[in-house]
Amino acid sequence: MTPTQIEKNERAAKELYAEYGVDADRALRALEDIPLSIHCWQGDDVGGFEKGPGSLTDGGLQVTGHHPGKARTVAELRQDLHQAFALIPGPHRLNLHAIYGEFGGRSVDRSEIEPDHFRGWIDWANEEKLKLDFNATCFAHPKAADGFTLSHHDKNVRKFWIEHVKRCRKIGAAMGRELKSPCLHNLWIPDGAKEVPADRAAFRRRLRESLDEIFEIEYGPSQLKDSLESKLFGIGSESFVVGSHEFYIGYAVSRNKLICLDLGHFHPTESVADKISALLPFVPGLVFHLSRGVRWDSDHVVVLNDDILAVAEEIIRARALDRIHVALDYFDASINRIGAWVIGARAVLKGLLFALLLPADRLRTAEAEGRGFERLALREEFKGLPFGAIWDAYCLRRNVPAGAAWIKDVARYEKDVQGGRV
Repeated sequence: MTPTQIEKNERAAKELYAEYGVDADRALRALEDIPLSIHCWQGDDVGGFEKGPGSLTDGGLQVTGHHPGKARTVAELRQDLHQAFALIPGPHRLNLHAIYGEFGGRSVDRSEIEPDHFRGWIDWANEEKLKLDFNATCFAHPKAADGFTLSHHDKNVRKFWIEHVKRCRKIGAAMGRELKSPCLHNLWIPDGAKEVPADRAAFRRRLRESLDEIFEIEYGPSQLKDSLESKLFGIGSESFVVGSHEFYIGYAVSRNKLICLDLGHFHPTESVADKISALLPFVPGLVFHLSRGVRWDSDHVVVLNDDILAVAEEIIRARALDRIHVALDYFDASINRIGAWVIGARAVLKGLLFALLLPADRLRTAEAEGRGFERLALREEFKGLPFGAIWDAYCLRRNVPAGAAWIKDVARYEKDVQGGRV
């Protein structure tokens, strides 16, 4: 589709939205102010660049597929990220895990990492006009082999992981300080049991004490924001998860921390979107790790489905974009990895645009006046309006391929760049 055709379709679409009192230009300006944090681990199947016994390079998490072209080095990962960002409209952030430092080929255990190990990422982010987010890596390590870290019964194991997370917060604060944008440091731990434990309270008491020690050092909000991520269950933690949603709600409310909601970390019939308005009055902010669970936390590539639309609409309705952080979290090695990044990111941004184009004031008025029929009818009618024309115009405005044109760019990159990797 030519730029002229895109602009023609945009004008016609804007006229239709205007008939319902919706200012499409205002929606586009709002979308431009929502940064999306792109996860680095899609590019190398959660491998990272550690060396030694704690390394993830021999498999990482349960990533399925063996599509050729995986990034094998920091340079290749940055090259792939640069290509992905070129196909995703809007402002970007990059979300790093602690295993993605540059360790110079040396074995650096996770309790020894420093900001200098991420100097290259900070400099690269500056060049690319990106901001950075960060995550402690509390899994796939000998000291997490039995499924427990910060709640472990062994004091020495807890001490190791406490030190790791402390250092991750220090690294995140350095990123936020140097890039002049607060780094979001998110903490997820795998702690849990396959069978019901004899003393649940002991594990949670130890986790609370570990967290309190970790957060003894305070960083200014201009440098670092801390969030805590729960999970319903996982492989090996089917019967008990120490850091449950309820535990972290209590901890976050009492310690003024952010809550991270991962779409794959709740029961399939549970509405994550409904949690937004329930939590925002009590916590300083929310973080979303957007994924697509198929029957369980399977981390499928995000698509524009009902779950994404529901979350996007509630994010916009909450009118608290300064307190809500949106990030991606999935990994798929069965398809081109750059394509997976771009599909998911564009799906999330489309969902947010769709939500911004809804007639919010008219819907609220109909609800307040008891006109439920009108509220439902309007929502149904808007499903048929040409929001795709507004999306294409947004891509054009941000110098990113509109429509399906980007698919050829990924295919070309796979042939010219990724095809040479073995």
